[in-house]
Amino acid sequence: GLSAHFTMAPEVRWPRVGVGVLIVRDGKVLIGQRKGSHGAGQYALPGGKLEWMETWETCARREVLEECAIDLNDVPVTYCYTTEAVIDEHNHWITVFMIAHVSSITEARNEEPDKCEGWHWMAWDDVPTPRFLPLDNILRDAKFTPQGVDRT
Repeated sequence: GLSAHFTMAPEVRWPRVGVGVLIVRDGKVLIGQRKGSHGAGQYALPGGKLEWMETWETCARREVLEECAIDLNDVPVTYCYTTEAVIDEHNHWITVFMIAHVSSITEARNEEPDKCEGWHWMAWDDVPTPRFLPLDNILRDAKFTPQGVDRT
């Protein structure tokens, strides 16, 4: 019957949009180790999926507050980079990177310990491997240095 036709039809899929946030403090960036999702065990920036009708900037502020307890409402959050990553057969993402500079006294709290091992301020050139593919892409682009980030 008709229902069998629909169950056999191939699933139509599209890439999804993620937002990664470079939070810069005293020349270092905030890096966490993912857990409980695709890319578990890999080092990554705070961020997440862009919600329906949400701007990149709003998504960046929301995700950083949810994950790190850092309120970016009083600082500019601006676009800095885009990359594409096919992570596995279920995850094809376009990742938009936003950047925000925070004061020296800013501290991150691990608000989602089921999703992150913890947050650390790291030099851009010292982010360890394994790295989450979108972050690895941006780090391997030798032409790109985020504004205000120290290079070794």
